[in-house]
Amino acid sequence: MLQQVVEIEIPSALSQFKLPPGVNERLKQLLDRQDASETLTESERREAEGLVELAEFLSILRLRSNRALREQEEN
Repeated sequence: MLQQVVEIEIPSALSQFKLPPGVNERLKQLLDRQDASETLTESERREAEGLVELAEFLSILRLRSNRALREQEEN
């Protein structure tokens, strides 16, 4: 089996990626309404789902970036 190792450079700024404050506030508003048993419109529900997915993706990027930077410092 052929294996290949690829090295990539991860910008240190990647560890700072997060939702902008206004977008984070919108997500919080939608989730707070949902938690209060308010019914979101279909559009609002899709918006909230998309923002949650984006926030989770950015969290994963931050975690992987931080881990890669720590490993790089150790070597």
